[in-house]
Amino acid sequence: MVGDDVKLCNVSIDYGQQSAVRTLSGELARGALTAIVGANGAGKSSLLKAIVGLVPLQCGSIELGDLKRSDLAYLPQQSALDRSFPLCVGDVVALGDWRRSGWARAVLSPVRGRVEAALEAVGLPGFAGRTMEELSVGQFQRVLFARMWLQDAPVLLLDEPFAAVDEATTRALLSIMLAWGRQGRTVIAVLHDLRQVRDNFTHALMLAGEAVAWGPTPEVFTSANLELALGIPLGLRGLLRDESVVARSAA
Repeated sequence: MVGDDVKLCNVSIDYGQQSAVRTLSGELARGALTAIVGANGAGKSSLLKAIVGLVPLQCGSIELGDLKRSDLAYLPQQSALDRSFPLCVGDVVALGDWRRSGWARAVLSPVRGRVEAALEAVGLPGFAGRTMEELSVGQFQRVLFARMWLQDAPVLLLDEPFAAVDEATTRALLSIMLAWGRQGRTVIAVLHDLRQVRDNFTHALMLAGEAVAWGPTPEVFTSANLELALGIPLGLRGLLRDESVVARSAA
């Protein structure tokens, strides 16, 4: 895939009157699967929005190398999206083609075959004609993944992609994300399930307003770092055995 490392240099981001991220520096390596983890209010979502240019930096810089903003595909949290807009599933997925055909032509251009292929890839064959309001939470998230699939971007940023979806949907969507990684795409995801991160993501950024640790996942997931970022005074092995602790502490 084309692209380069996404480099952050002394990045600080404010959220309203409060500091969300402070003096963050590092690289999101090309082709890596990077999970961003931390407690609520740690700056995870703000960081993704800053990378895609949706929120300004208080100071510092984000360098995209030979990438353009249009090379970044962004999936926001479901709670930030309006499902009442009168579009059918096929039209929403077709918007992922805008890099090639432009916003106005994405819905009208002859991309229907690719739309059907994208829906097939996420487990929703034959859904193109349904309205967005008809969908369950899990189906809605699959549609958003199909739109990203069609966008065919080298860098994909996902904010809590498995929130409020069932286990079967989570497995299916995680499989798609891992396939993107095998294709050499850069995947950056805000996640809460620490076991899921440990088992599937090559790199992790642990945030608590500033970086607690950033690097290969086994080096980031130490007892000391978990206690600093999440207030979990447990060893990693004990944490990952107890699913209730994972869900409670990382929510």
